[in-house]
Amino acid sequence: MTDLYPAADQRELLRQAAAVHTAASEDVETFLRRLPEVPEPGDITEYANLLSREERARADRQAAADAAGLQLPSMESE
Repeated sequence: MTDLYPAADQRELLRQAAAVHTAASEDVETFLRRLPEVPEPGDITEYANLLSREERARADRQAAADAAGLQLPSMESE
């Protein structure tokens, strides 16, 4: 029997992870565009939450890239 909804291949999972990361980055940009000159404690908390979400999305995107065979050599200088 053939699955009606086959599992997504690794490339599609990577595309989806990239889209989630892009959205998270755009949310950070949107926040920064409306940030007042003097941030309030709530602004700092919101920024921390947005950055945390963006970092998780970046890590998920990297994991999906690794699973799709896109491992890159270390980009850090030795």
